[in-house]
Amino acid sequence: MSNNNTCQTNCDVFVSFRGEDIRRRLLSHLIDTFQRRQINVFVDVKLKRGDEIWPSLVGAIQGSFISLIIFSQDYASSLWCLEELVIILECREKYGQIVIPVFKHVDPCDVRHQFGSYKIAFVEHGRKYKSKVQI
Repeated sequence: MSNNNTCQTNCDVFVSFRGEDIRRRLLSHLIDTFQRRQINVFVDVKLKRGDEIWPSLVGAIQGSFISLIIFSQDYASSLWCLEELVIILECREKYGQIVIPVFKHVDPCDVRHQFGSYKIAFVEHGRKYKSKVQI
């Protein structure tokens, strides 16, 4: 990371997602399409056994030109996904990273206003991590 509010890119696209269904179906098609078009994409399957996961994810997010967030019904149930989302939004603010949301079987209003499965996930996180939750 350089000091002049620019981020050195290592990947064209970082993909943030949750769930095996996304991984097996939508994501596999996206990866194939990106590869055919010679777009360098980072997904967590690129992490090697023994890598420190969180620093690798943060580095990949910070080193990407675009972040593609696949919001699914289970996305908010994952603290990892929410932590990734925070880093992605920080990169958008600080470096002008392009952020593209994709809504897979979830209404964008549910995400924006924390309805449905998103409300349930945030209530559960609030219960589980009461001392860490910022309001």
